[in-house]
Amino acid sequence: MRRIFGVLAVALLLAGCSTGGDTPPQASPQAAVSSAAAKLAVDAVDHSENIRVVANVPLEAPFGGPSDWGTDLAFQGDYAFVGNYAGFTVVDISDPEKPSVVSRTVCEGGQNDISVTGDLLFLSVDFPRDGPSCEAKAGEEGSAQSWEGVRIFDVSDKARPRYLTSVRTECGSHTHAVLPGEKTVYVYVASSGPIPDSETCPPPHAAMDIIEVPVDAPERARVAARPPVFGERPLDEEAEYTDPRGCHDVTVYAEKNLAAGACFGDGVLMDITNPLLPKVLQVVQDPNFAVWHSATFNNDGTKLVFSDELGGGTAATCDRSAGAQEGANAVYDLTAENTLQRRGYFKIPREQTSTENCVAHNGSLIPVEGRDIMVQGWYQGGVSVWDFTDSDKPKEIGYFERGPLRAGLELGGSWSAYYYNGFIYSSDITKGLDILEINDPLTDPAKNVKMPELNAQSQRKF
Repeated sequence: MRRIFGVLAVALLLAGCSTGGDTPPQASPQAAVSSAAAKLAVDAVDHSENIRVVANVPLEAPFGGPSDWGTDLAFQGDYAFVGNYAGFTVVDISDPEKPSVVSRTVCEGGQNDISVTGDLLFLSVDFPRDGPSCEAKAGEEGSAQSWEGVRIFDVSDKARPRYLTSVRTECGSHTHAVLPGEKTVYVYVASSGPIPDSETCPPPHAAMDIIEVPVDAPERARVAARPPVFGERPLDEEAEYTDPRGCHDVTVYAEKNLAAGACFGDGVLMDITNPLLPKVLQVVQDPNFAVWHSATFNNDGTKLVFSDELGGGTAATCDRSAGAQEGANAVYDLTAENTLQRRGYFKIPREQTSTENCVAHNGSLIPVEGRDIMVQGWYQGGVSVWDFTDSDKPKEIGYFERGPLRAGLELGGSWSAYYYNGFIYSSDITKGLDILEINDPLTDPAKNVKMPELNAQSQRKF
């Protein structure tokens, strides 16, 4: 049986995850609510008054296949790097009104979660291949002859990215987070498992692979540590996952020496003062969560947002049958003693149809000093901008979304939505890269913040 991973978890997750009660998500009185959200025509566009649609970079050949889905995003200087199940695209965003494709690199390997630092680009591969190179074909699940892990590229020439090397990791690499350094880059690998009788993902799956990459000699990249950090968990007989199954996402915050793992069954807070020897500080569980998907610290490191990918990204969990606290975000306060205390929940207040895959997914902070504001992708729920400055009462302040997909397509919407140097960038699974602008008194101060690069799972203090 294939281990659980992202949008291909349909049968496993829908069989095991409840969609909760019959109360639809409730909007805050101050939220930017679209009463017509569930009535949009196919591919129609709807957005709040404070959101402006700037541009779109559509998926084009060689990424034109039915499963050539757009995935995660990374940024550096004037460039956006867009992951795709078939490879990745480099887009020149020096003028966000007129973005242009610089290159498209074919390198199949779901889901191609992507990060960039310096001249190095990293891709996570969570599908078995018959070899590590971009020319490799599909491999056999669990076979020692198959390869899964992290591919590394040189992107000093954005028009001609160059494959350098690959590192095999236990159970592959669903996602990863980079911890940049002048001499060494560490890559924290998140993967799910185990698979019974597997030679590449044997039980138990309690460890996290940490790759060490010498900046001057990236071809010598290797797994330098495999700490068993996900085996330290509270005993909860009612938890959906009771055995260590790895994590979906890991987020690192170097200035705070902290990392957070969104795992299968719980959230893990870690001290990474020693980057090769993370120390578990706390493990939390939530009866409303099915699949802990991602984690985001606020800028001060005093809060942590965990998201729940109920249904694995393929289910309609934003319709009338879903509850307001499942498939949502949970806001935790983080005390000075590094103790997590759960506060409020946030779920988009715009009801979606029963055919639209929708759930909390990838997002990042909007850099506004003194406030806690995120932008986040919700698959076919679109892009949501929400404020969690009040941990108990988070609220939506802006949104962008499309109507249902055209016939023949079953999976779509915003995989990731991030704020970078004045604009929101959303990787739509089937529509390509959307560029948006929010003009709102709450978020306008962020326009003055310029970042040299952005990897959402590698947070930097602004």
